[in-house]
Amino acid sequence: MLKNPVFVESFIVFIIVLSVHAVIWNLFTWCTLALAIQAYYVQHKWDRLLKSGNAVFQYRSAFSSGLLPASVVLPLLGIVLKEQWETVGNVQFERFCTMCSAAGMAIALFISLLGLGLTKPRPTNTSIVYGFAASAIIYTLKHALAVSEVIEILEILLIFVYLSLIVLYIMPRSFTPGEVMLFLSGLSIVTNQLIKRSLTFGDGRCDPLASFLLVTVVGMALLGFIFALLYCFMDSKTWVSSLIFHVTTMAFGMGIMVPWFYRLTRNHLFPWLLNFLTATRTRIYLLSYWITLAFLASVIVFHQNSKQSSGSKKYKASTAIRKSFHFIIVATYVPGLLYDRPLLYVAAVVCFAAFVTLEYIRHFRIKPLGMMLRPMLALFLDDRDSGPLILTHIYLLLGLTLPVWLFPGVFAPESSFSGEVALAPYAGVLAVGIGDALASAIGSTMGEVRWPATKKTFEGTATSVFAQIIAVALILIFDKTVSLNGSYTWIVGSIVIVSLLEAYTDQIDNLLLPLYLFLMLMV
Repeated sequence: MLKNPVFVESFIVFIIVLSVHAVIWNLFTWCTLALAIQAYYVQHKWDRLLKSGNAVFQYRSAFSSGLLPASVVLPLLGIVLKEQWETVGNVQFERFCTMCSAAGMAIALFISLLGLGLTKPRPTNTSIVYGFAASAIIYTLKHALAVSEVIEILEILLIFVYLSLIVLYIMPRSFTPGEVMLFLSGLSIVTNQLIKRSLTFGDGRCDPLASFLLVTVVGMALLGFIFALLYCFMDSKTWVSSLIFHVTTMAFGMGIMVPWFYRLTRNHLFPWLLNFLTATRTRIYLLSYWITLAFLASVIVFHQNSKQSSGSKKYKASTAIRKSFHFIIVATYVPGLLYDRPLLYVAAVVCFAAFVTLEYIRHFRIKPLGMMLRPMLALFLDDRDSGPLILTHIYLLLGLTLPVWLFPGVFAPESSFSGEVALAPYAGVLAVGIGDALASAIGSTMGEVRWPATKKTFEGTATSVFAQIIAVALILIFDKTVSLNGSYTWIVGSIVIVSLLEAYTDQIDNLLLPLYLFLMLMV
């Protein structure tokens, strides 16, 4: 069994599900356990579909479809966040987290049903397991949700279906089934929330931070769909097409995104953003420091590009060089987490918009930067960048940012989420910025003992665990809101489990690992 990485990955995921179930004992954790069991069986059917080429769309090549790890992430996140909001007595966010957990289960059941429907001949035993799990989940959700919440879940599921058809058509070989489920589940919930708030709150009651995130994420997605449709009918490499790109981007931003933000918050976007960024001297210092780090990262990129230009053979950046960006982004995030999390929240949204825009320019070869960005970013290609888009840098940004965006402390008094829970926003820094970077760097240079049936090494995993433990100790020294209160065993166990998952998963670890560590720390 240890020689089967899919089995070990599934075993680790079950350990995480059972760990959360042991601490938070309610009907939703039972539903998540049932969901995980059926996903484990259906995952084998998806793996067979991918190997036989009968999966309708083109997915990224991997040894597993990733259905099980992706199926339980959103339900578990909803469960642990609901418990935290229930502790501080915020009923509105508590119900929202319950709805998100149920929506994650509905999407996972839909993907499983799709896999069973495509499998020929029909897998009888797996269908029975799926039927029992789906019946139990639907029965539980029927008694736990209001009618309006059920309608909202159906809306999210409908958005997910349409987004899946569009994304898988225009971005073939970019995702595994699990990755596309994880990515589009979040985008579907964000889209639904933005539509709901736009129709409901017209008096500026929406929080500016959350509204800025919602408008930016949905706006960038819509902009990508517009350009994908537009450049189906014209050549994107001409100067006329490039001019259309820049004009459309400006018009969309000023004519749709800015008024949308004003509709939600009754704040003009650019004056609000300028006042927010320069509100305190600390923020000005942080912004100056981050600009310096961005300049350093740019120097590294240009230096590596000069090596490619001067070399006679095709040059590709080494693992150590690629992982150096992890350390730069850790140096970026840690001061923000320590001194000003709302600023980090907003800055990450701005960086996300910039990264996505640059990827549009590179992908569509928009003049004058498009052709220059293609060879520069190709130097840092990951093995998982097999589709038309290069998403490694965006995954890295999201991996460190998602725990910051998801942590409820940004929207509540700081004292409401102190203690060991206050360590959760550091999940991305620990899992990806430190753990994954050191595991890869040490494993590729000094690793000798490999985990069965993987390319990962025991030395890399051990280094990852010890480095994260040392980082937690340093966080305890510098961040006074974090105190473990005797939960050392749980913290160390969470780090070990997630590090083992990094060794055995073939999914996008920059997204998966921070989310799993985040929910374990939130428990």
